[in-house]
Amino acid sequence: MTAHVLAGALADDGRRRIFAAVVLGATSATEVAERTGLPARAVLTGVRRLTDAGLVTGADGALAADEASLRATARDSRPADDPEPGVDPVLRTFLRAGVLVGLPAQRGRRRVLLAHIAEQSFEPGTRYPERAVDDALKPWCAAGGSDHATLRRYLIDERLLTREHGIYQRL
Repeated sequence: MTAHVLAGALADDGRRRIFAAVVLGATSATEVAERTGLPARAVLTGVRRLTDAGLVTGADGALAADEASLRATARDSRPADDPEPGVDPVLRTFLRAGVLVGLPAQRGRRRVLLAHIAEQSFEPGTRYPERAVDDALKPWCAAGGSDHATLRRYLIDERLLTREHGIYQRL
């Protein structure tokens, strides 16, 4: 089972209620129907789909959550775009595939992230007009984690970029 299959199996409200009833001890379709208030036909269809997805087992007619399958999915479902384990935890938390997903509230963490963005986007000693700075920062903001003007302001505030007469420079 993959995380995608798991999410799809539990996307329906009825199947979530059925799964919850099984997790809480219902061992038959009749018990599930009684606990959830769902019609028997909906329960049977839901149990079949949950079984097909690997969330529920029906061995010997007794329903149960497939805990081993759930544990394996949790263990094996590391996102494909996760960076290598050696990458700074701040970058791993706030960047996905090179795109900013949010800004840290803590100044120290925010500075780590901003330093990374500055190093990746600007050459030391090169002078950039504001438009070029905006164009360099916009791709970082594609996921909506922030906007380029906010990043530009933070880079100035943290002295990772300097600004003089509309010209920016990384020291």
